[in-house]
Amino acid sequence: MEIRIKKFESLNTQELHDLLQLRSEVFVVEQDCVYQDIDGKDVKALHILGYDQSKLAAYTRCFAPGDYFREAAIGRVVVAGEFRKSGYGHEIMKASIKAIKDQYNSEAIKLSAQTYLIHFYEQHGFTSTGETYLEDGIPHIAMIKNSAKN
Repeated sequence: MEIRIKKFESLNTQELHDLLQLRSEVFVVEQDCVYQDIDGKDVKALHILGYDQSKLAAYTRCFAPGDYFREAAIGRVVVAGEFRKSGYGHEIMKASIKAIKDQYNSEAIKLSAQTYLIHFYEQHGFTSTGETYLEDGIPHIAMIKNSAKN
């Protein structure tokens, strides 16, 4: 998988189209969740795109500390249906964690995980914190990674 790491203003129109299409395909259509995906936060995000040939296979967006949560953050973690079970989810998470360390010099990372993915994120050093909550009608839990401990 070819990883591209780009700030919003560096995305070309094809990359922007690809990431919005993938997020809509999975979060809106597949998960049957009507919500506002284009939330105004993409302009602050660092976009991590994982391509298999010319197809966007995996994606995340990352934030500097204070831009989303107090800690650095990873969100919109998604793998295209045809690439699931390929290991691309793990690859995009590793690339995202590294990008946060390289770009923001941050060890602490927070994310809002769909509860069925807790084990996936635990494999990357995240631990659950607090109670579960509904986000856009889907059960979530906050998870934190602090590399000093993990």
